[in-house]
Amino acid sequence: MATRSTKYSPEVRARAVRMVFEHGDEHASEWAAITSIAAKIGCKAETLRLWVRQEQRDRGLRDGATTDERARLKALEREVRELRQANEILRKASAYFAQAELDRRFKP
Repeated sequence: MATRSTKYSPEVRARAVRMVFEHGDEHASEWAAITSIAAKIGCKAETLRLWVRQEQRDRGLRDGATTDERARLKALEREVRELRQANEILRKASAYFAQAELDRRFKP
């Protein structure tokens, strides 16, 4: 699984999103505000749009999973993956020891 490096600090992200919310009424549309502010902070407009959408979800203004819910879901998925791996190991070990027991019983 590839990890993404974060180019922008959480403070920069929060400030950019806050600027979109605060200065949105000064622009013709939300997209116009996003493109203007993205150019000022040096990120792509689409990146800032995604940050704004996630903040709207976190505030309950938009449907979808909040940041906390997404983090919890990711942790649960990781736990399920680890448990499945452990179950697979145990299943194989059980089969191995069962076969060894059978071999031991029938040897003269």
